[in-house]
Parts: sequence; structure tokens; C-alpha cells
Amino acid sequence: MKIAIGNDHAATELKMEIMEYVKGLGHEVINFGTDGHESCNYPEFGEKVGRAVVSGEADCGILICGTGVGISMAANKVKGVRCGVCSDVTTAHLIKEHNNANIIAFGARIVGSELAKDIVKSYLEAEFLGGRHQNRIDMISEIEQRECQ
Repeated sequence: MKIAIGNDHAATELKMEIMEYVKGLGHEVINFGTDGHESCNYPEFGEKVGRAVVSGEADCGILICGTGVGISMAANKVKGVRCGVCSDVTTAHLIKEHNNANIIAFGARIVGSELAKDIVKSYLEAEFLGGRHQNRIDMISEIEQRECQ
């Protein structure tokens, strides 16, 4: 699987650890984030990862900023993105099973590196259940279509 990853300055170290972890799981990583520590703007990286996922350049995405919230908000502005913030493995699993999230986000100031790895693994191992959940995804898409007209 090709996984796009993006981050801001608050998450550079954690991003590096997650990239190595994901590669160790046998996936390819496309780095859209900063590798530096100078203050930068997380919306740029959220958008880049969102566009990579929606275009098919990447199969899914991982976003990391201080809290995971701002970068996920930016990504969710890209039509077709379904990104959720995860601070635990249960949420990471369920946003794939129930919401068919194509990007996950978490905060470098919220979760440690081991929990972040567990969150990523839980998300990547989960599968969308479809059924009644697909109906809800369709409803979300309909809202998006109305708002983008």
C-alpha cells in the first residue's frame, strides 16, 4: 500500500518514527510533511495529503500536528477526504470500519510514539464493513456535493 504522510513542525520526530514503522510493515511512504523544526503552516500539509489520497496517488494518509485537529480540518476541506482524529486504537479501528476514513490524524503533543504506532496499525488492519455504514458515507458525500456546488 502507498501511504501519504504529512506533518507540521510540532510532529517532525514522530513523523520520522511513524514513517519507519510503516515501511517496516511493508508499505511505501510518500512524505508530504516538513522535515524541519521551523514553524510552518499545517493546512498546506493537510491539503497535500488529502489531494494525494483523493487522486489515487496514495491509498490512504496519515497526518500529524500538535493535536491532530487543525491538520485534519484542512484535509477534510478536500472533496472526497474522510479524515478523523484518533487518540486511541479503538477509534482508529472504528473510523475505518464504520466511516471508511481514508486518512487518520493524531497529535504529537497528545499521543506518544508507541501509542501512535498502535493507532496506525489498528487503522491499517481494519476493513470497511459497508452495509448500513455505506448508507451513511453516501449521506456524507451528498452533503459534500451540495456544499461544493
